[in-house]
Amino acid sequence: MVNSVQRFSVITDESLAQLRKLINVPIEDSLEPWCYEATRDNIRHWAHGLGDDNPLWCDPQYAATTRYGRLVAPPSFIFPLNRTFSGYVAGLAGVHAMFAGIDVTWHKPMLLGDQFTTRVWLKDLVEHQTRFAGRAIQQIYRCEFYNQNREKVAEGDSWCFRTERDTARERGTKYTAVRNKAPVHYTREELARIFALYEAEEIRGATPRYIEDVQPGDKLPTMVKGPMTVTGFIAFAQGWGGLYIRANKLAYQQLRKHPGVGIPNRFGIPDVPERVHWEDDMAVMVGTPAAYDYGPERCSWMTHHLTNWMGDDGFLRHIHVEIRRHNPVGDTIYINGEVKRVFEENGAHRAELEQSAVQQDGELSVRASALVELPSRKSRRVSSP
Repeated sequence: MVNSVQRFSVITDESLAQLRKLINVPIEDSLEPWCYEATRDNIRHWAHGLGDDNPLWCDPQYAATTRYGRLVAPPSFIFPLNRTFSGYVAGLAGVHAMFAGIDVTWHKPMLLGDQFTTRVWLKDLVEHQTRFAGRAIQQIYRCEFYNQNREKVAEGDSWCFRTERDTARERGTKYTAVRNKAPVHYTREELARIFALYEAEEIRGATPRYIEDVQPGDKLPTMVKGPMTVTGFIAFAQGWGGLYIRANKLAYQQLRKHPGVGIPNRFGIPDVPERVHWEDDMAVMVGTPAAYDYGPERCSWMTHHLTNWMGDDGFLRHIHVEIRRHNPVGDTIYINGEVKRVFEENGAHRAELEQSAVQQDGELSVRASALVELPSRKSRRVSSP
């Protein structure tokens, strides 16, 4: 290494070969999910962790007046249902994992009282060369989500990039310019512009967005998320559960079972790598500028943008999300979208959309594409439910 002693594990051909043996093998011994059931509290905690106050998720009296007749969980509620899908990856011990995207199809809504089971397996490993850390391994998992009636609710892929912490810190070039910049500081005027977007945020709700009123080129309202704070990251973890967040005896049991998870902090106490999301020192050690947001959180912001736009009678059928950079503490991101195509398929009226999110300096944070099903004035229904 350059000007540094190697502290962490590296990606070896041997460890990668061992991991390849797990491709297509069902994962049985995984961490239990944060949520098994779509309870009123679980749904609300998840939605509020995203900053989403849609009454369809959060207000039982309102939800009773909709076509569902009860509370609905946001589409992104799949994340607390399976930790492997959310980034709890196997193999390559001591090599950092960064959640980087999803490709998901939904088949049915998730309703209050639904109970869930999942099936998950390692789908593929793809090698990349990156500016962040040189050699990186894209680790792709496939997950299926079922409700208590054995109906498939959703299915899709999620992926993390595995990177060498020492290499990213010492040789990575992705954040060179960011490290050399002065810390972000917001004026009253800048904060006022951000807060104005929050004030203007529209939840379509009970007003149907009919397919007949949607045209290619239509723009979605800008959604803001931020400025990023550790408090916000903790709010998300409260709804999601995190990957390694444990206390006291349970933390000890986790470290006993997986000793490599414990990385000593400045007090000499072994603590989890997940603290990159609230501890700047640890974030810098893995090659990022500061504590940063969660990948599943950002994917969920993209679905939030869509559910606000489509209204109660819409249905998010599919989304593909690619995370392009970290959002450190202090960043603000602005999410925009555009309708690219309107079409009918298998009796369903669909809008194809593209989304992007940029941070305050205009750097691309996320790009996504989605399919949303909307009601027609002729039938006033979508295909699901």
